[in-house]
Amino acid sequence: MKKFWKNANVRLKMGIIITAIFFIIGFVVYFIPHQDPFLYNTYPPKLGMSAEHWLGTTGMGQDIVWQLVEAIHNSLTMGLIVAFIGTTVGVFVGLLAGFAGGALDRVLTVITDTFVVIPSLPILILMTSLMRNSNSTVVLMALVLAMFAWAWPSRQIRSMALTIKERDFIHTAKFSGEGTLQIVATEILPFALTWSLSNFMNAVLSAIGQESSLAVLGLSPANLLSLGNMIQWARGRNAIFTQQWLWIGTPIVATVILFIGLFLLITGYNDYLSMKRGR
Repeated sequence: MKKFWKNANVRLKMGIIITAIFFIIGFVVYFIPHQDPFLYNTYPPKLGMSAEHWLGTTGMGQDIVWQLVEAIHNSLTMGLIVAFIGTTVGVFVGLLAGFAGGALDRVLTVITDTFVVIPSLPILILMTSLMRNSNSTVVLMALVLAMFAWAWPSRQIRSMALTIKERDFIHTAKFSGEGTLQIVATEILPFALTWSLSNFMNAVLSAIGQESSLAVLGLSPANLLSLGNMIQWARGRNAIFTQQWLWIGTPIVATVILFIGLFLLITGYNDYLSMKRGR
C-alpha cells in the first residue's frame, strides 16, 4: 500500500480521499442510531444551522444531516449493486462470446447488441413510473438500472477475448484438456480484471447519475431516500422560493462532490495503469 500511494498520481489520491469520505458517511455514520429522517415533523420545520441540527431542518421537519447520510447510503448502495451486476454479467458474457465463437458467439452478440441499441431512458422512465407509488426498495431500483448496465462492458470485453484467445498459452490450455469455461475463468479472466475494476468504478458513477436524473424528473420511487430525491423533494416544496438554501443546496453540493471524487478516482486510476505499463 505504501508503494501504491507513493506511485499514485494526485488525481488518484484525491479521488480515493473524497470517495472514502463518502463511503464512511454512507456505511459507518449511517449505522449510528438516529431518528428516521423520512418521517415528517420529527423536529420544528425550517430551523437554521445549530449544534443540534448542523444543517438545519427541512420545511417538513426533517433533519437535513441525517437525510443526507441516508441518501448517500442508498445512492452508493444502488451504484455498487448496479456496477457489480453490470460488470460481472458483462465480463462473463463478453468473455464467453469472444472465446467460444461460432453459434454461441452470434447469439450472445445479437442479444448484447439489442440491449445496446434499445434506448434505455424511455424504458427506465416507464419502469420507474410503474414503481412510483409502490414500496420499492434500493435493491429493486438497482436491478432496474442494471438491465442496461452490462451490454457495453460485454462488447468491450468480447473484443479483448478475441485477441487473447489466439495466444499460445490458450492453445496450450486447449491441448491440455481444459474446457471452455475453465479456460475463460483461469486463463482469460485475469487479463480482464484490471479493465473490470475501471469499468466497475465508472458504472457506479453512471448508475448514481441515472437514478439522480430520474429522481429530479420526479420518476424515482417516492419512498426511496436518495440524493436525487432529496433535490426533488426540496424543489417540490418550493425550497428555492422560500430561500431554504441548506435544504436544496446540501444534496446538490454533495452530489457534485461525489461525482468529482468518482471522476478523479476513475481518471487517476487509468493514468496510474498507463504509468505502470510504461514502465
